[in-house]
Amino acid sequence: MFFHAHPDDEALLTAGTMAMLAAQGHRVVLVVATSGERGQADLAPGEALGEARIAELYKSAAALGCARVVNLGYGDSGLAPGGGIAEDRPPDAFIDADCEEAARRLAGILAEEEADLLTVYDPAGGYGHPDHVQVNRVGGRAAEIAGTPVVLEATVNRDPLLRGLKLVRRFYPQLDIRAFERAYSPGEEITHRVNVRRFARQKRASMAAHATQATGADTRTLGVMLKVPGPLYRLIFGTEWYVQRGLPPGTRLRHPFEVPPKG
Repeated sequence: MFFHAHPDDEALLTAGTMAMLAAQGHRVVLVVATSGERGQADLAPGEALGEARIAELYKSAAALGCARVVNLGYGDSGLAPGGGIAEDRPPDAFIDADCEEAARRLAGILAEEEADLLTVYDPAGGYGHPDHVQVNRVGGRAAEIAGTPVVLEATVNRDPLLRGLKLVRRFYPQLDIRAFERAYSPGEEITHRVNVRRFARQKRASMAAHATQATGADTRTLGVMLKVPGPLYRLIFGTEWYVQRGLPPGTRLRHPFEVPPKG
């Protein structure tokens, strides 16, 4: 089960892994906390945008081979202008949800699916979005309740990310990479490096499904990613990274279900 905050998060962080596991015969379930109704788009924030983004989510899930999609239905918390928690968030914002109650809802799905694996985000929520931080809290607790044996924090290896973005910036000098300089996880913390180059086509299709997040007056990160040429795309986006807490320092695994060596 892959737990994400908003539609399109799965495309950016875990799409290749999801497509790989589905191709290997695993039942892949995608759960989102919100419909992303407060995201940036040509559509005004609100119900119409939320409906559009959920439709895009189903299209993405189909491209990846997902067997089920669940929206927990919390409100998109949004972001304050300078980042962090917005003051004008809706009353049902995910960041304000009772962690234990939300975790029990998610645990119910984990138990129903008899899930062997749950992905969340790192404690900082990748780039700090409050809903991403809440995914870590709620997902971690849900796994405890349900007894889910493997919990992986979907992240990005900050080191090659910055190198790749600097390369992309040669083609798109307007790309601002400052927000990524302290985001996600340093390479030394990564426990899983999953090669998903064989599934680059499905990953690109997942990204492309989220049209509301790839277009608009401003330069959108997703839109820039979709313009990267095929060979460079596979190079930059051909690995997905995870952190599994509690493993010995220096652990290097290549598959979500790979068992760490003893000792």
